[in-house]
Amino acid sequence: MTLRPLTKTIPLGLLASAFALTTAFAGEYMSVIKDGVNLRSGPDAKSEILFELPAGYPLEVLGKEGQWLKVSDYEGDKGYITASLVSTTPSVIVKVKECKIRSGPSTNDPVVGSGVKDVIFKKEEQKGEWVKISHPDLTGWVHKDLVWP
Repeated sequence: MTLRPLTKTIPLGLLASAFALTTAFAGEYMSVIKDGVNLRSGPDAKSEILFELPAGYPLEVLGKEGQWLKVSDYEGDKGYITASLVSTTPSVIVKVKECKIRSGPSTNDPVVGSGVKDVIFKKEEQKGEWVKISHPDLTGWVHKDLVWP
């Protein structure tokens, strides 16, 4: 009689489904839907609050655990947020001390305003290296290297 090692087999389809659920949002960017949303240290409401996030704050989704998303911000801070508190509405955050906002997607276009570090803008569109952004009193273009994501 030949003895075979005891192994546990997981059907490939089940394994693929579990992987898809875990990574469904990974690599996506989402924005916080309202002011005062808590970023937590773990995937539950009892975990320590790391930061309070403002409306529009952009986050990169690293993974999903139940109803919680593991996320990272532009400075590399990581935490968890309830999936119901973010949306796919694109936004960007200024990552430099100050940036010029122009009327068009070129350094030849006139400056119409400026943005400062940590100001959040709605992302309207992108043309090559330039991102069209808007804020309640200002719409214009900024070079993509000055904002995140």
